[in-house]
Amino acid sequence: MPAHTSRSADAELAALHDLASRFAAAAGTPNVDQWRRQQHVDRAFWLEAGELGLLCCGVPAADGGGGGTVAHDFAVLDALVRAGLSPAPVQVHSVVVAHYLVRYGTDEQRARWLPEMAAGRMIGALAMTEPDTGSDVQSLSTKAVRDGDDYLITGSKTFITNGACADLVIVAASTDPTKRGKGLSLFVIETADRPGFSVGRTLHKMGQHDSDTAELHFDRVRVPASNRLGDEGRGFAMLMGQLPVERLLVGVTATAAIEHAVQITTRYVNERKAFGKPLIQQQHIRFELAECATHARVARAFLDDCVARLLAGDLDDTTVSMAKWWFSDLEGQVVDRCLQLFGGYGYMDEYPISRMYTAARAQRIYGGTNEIMKEIIGRTLVDR
Repeated sequence: MPAHTSRSADAELAALHDLASRFAAAAGTPNVDQWRRQQHVDRAFWLEAGELGLLCCGVPAADGGGGGTVAHDFAVLDALVRAGLSPAPVQVHSVVVAHYLVRYGTDEQRARWLPEMAAGRMIGALAMTEPDTGSDVQSLSTKAVRDGDDYLITGSKTFITNGACADLVIVAASTDPTKRGKGLSLFVIETADRPGFSVGRTLHKMGQHDSDTAELHFDRVRVPASNRLGDEGRGFAMLMGQLPVERLLVGVTATAAIEHAVQITTRYVNERKAFGKPLIQQQHIRFELAECATHARVARAFLDDCVARLLAGDLDDTTVSMAKWWFSDLEGQVVDRCLQLFGGYGYMDEYPISRMYTAARAQRIYGGTNEIMKEIIGRTLVDR
């Protein structure tokens, strides 16, 4: 676990990480094969995590959360990765959705939804991506038309984490199509018994099979104006304001995966024998792991710096864009090299390294593709 500000903070994060690790090992790992088959995490997992205080750790205590910082949520996500669970459901719920409500919600909205989310009684999702729009957020076609004290929302979303199980969905929709980004607004929809709202396909992905990813459809879904987050037309600015922490999530989970891959591979090559001796006795194996272990050490140092900047409020777009693409690329490289050292067993789905390999591929896509990240960085390098 990283160091952030003080010994007491380190000790607190370490204790939380230990609690999350024990919880994940007991309530998650034994059930992950079933969750992968059904493509979602059981409700019991959410409720138990909420009871232990492992959800919405960075939400203020006054809003029903853990009263910590986002670093506390990061500690939980790190533990989930090392337990062989996809962190995506919890990271979207606890970090993404919860912090939209913390930052932009009214007193009434925060009091209404955040305690339920922290307890695991309401699962959150963010519905932004559409079938015809990915990184081009300003071109969303979902519409929200004012109708008295309500809005009528019509459109479709795809690749929505927690989509099939969500009780609360933050939906990005256009309230003024003529203004593109300046015409976007965010709405909170409670899905239970909501006429016009429907869940489409649960999408079968290359990896992260225990993470619920679905299509959502809205057919003139009536939403009270009081469920709008912030002012009308401020949705794009809100989305951009949350991107640093959302993109750094990739660094958090990638670093955990990198370190865990090195750990389990080191253990394997010390136990596995070939030609009468442990694999680790072969110089090539040692050199491969030496490089991977060095990459892990550098990644942890970079991540610690980014988290410290985030907590201090000065994590800039360029740095977090560098972090997002570099961490996700490095995760793919290290996990691939570690998988090779498992030989044929590395290709078997029952082995954690195989699942880590397929899970890593999505990291270069969501949160803004790595190509978009490099474009953001590149613009700062052009002489004006």
